[in-house]
Amino acid sequence: MDTMRYALFLGCTVPIRNMNYELSARKVAEQLGIELVDSDHFSCCGYPTKSLDHHAALVMAARNLAVAEEMGLDICVLCSACGGTLTEAAKILNDDVATREKVNVDLEAATGKRYRGTVQVWHIARVLYQAVGLAKLKSEIKVSLKGLKLAAHYGCHYLKPSESYDGFDDTEVPHTLDDLIAATGAEAVNHNTKLDCCGGGVLAVDEEVALAMPAAKLTELKALGADAIVLICPFCDVMYEYNQRRIEKNANARFGLPVLFYPQVLGLALGIPAEELGLSLNRVKSRELNEKLAALA
Repeated sequence: MDTMRYALFLGCTVPIRNMNYELSARKVAEQLGIELVDSDHFSCCGYPTKSLDHHAALVMAARNLAVAEEMGLDICVLCSACGGTLTEAAKILNDDVATREKVNVDLEAATGKRYRGTVQVWHIARVLYQAVGLAKLKSEIKVSLKGLKLAAHYGCHYLKPSESYDGFDDTEVPHTLDDLIAATGAEAVNHNTKLDCCGGGVLAVDEEVALAMPAAKLTELKALGADAIVLICPFCDVMYEYNQRRIEKNANARFGLPVLFYPQVLGLALGIPAEELGLSLNRVKSRELNEKLAALA
């Protein structure tokens, strides 16, 4: 495989809360010939500002796009919120010269940078699905995860706003993450709550409502016998993993459902040791899952 190179955009949350996501993504990328290039010059994607000042959010996003442009690379994100923000901004600024010039006036005044409109933004899952491809992934599998039942959680920003993603996947009947899970040999569990929001966007406004939202998915997946829920977004992890005990308390239920990031799942199938994928950092422990993983090794 020809080496693929991307500017790695970690965002604000992954380095603080999700070192296991970053570790596994780097390990998987290395094994598949994907070069993730770091930069000390990236800053917040602009997501927290978007609902207050859309132009300011575009300027913030444009600054990061300009950094990648200076590196001569497209961007690879791990966070779906960063991905949605930067993908939408790139679509607007790449296609609309007038808006790009308006944004560049403020960007240049503040940073001395200008964005020319040449960068594309890729979520790590899309890199694996499209740039690497399912056929190549399957050919690299060393340890089949057959016997594991894993449930994909897409979240809200991986595929939306849909017009920014040029037809990648179907927002109403998504399949790409399920396909990526199936490529490892695991069963991708079909479930009615697949499109549900994790509740993270509501957490700062109403904790009770936010904690009630993921309870329905956890209840369904527990009933379906899922071994774990598979995520591709750190904000979803805040809800399903960090807050699972609180969700259990509010719902008067016991879920104990492990949460895995997809690169951890793929890494196991590629034969990468669990300790190198940061599995010890996962917060929800399951003896049943550990026994199944041990049997696969």
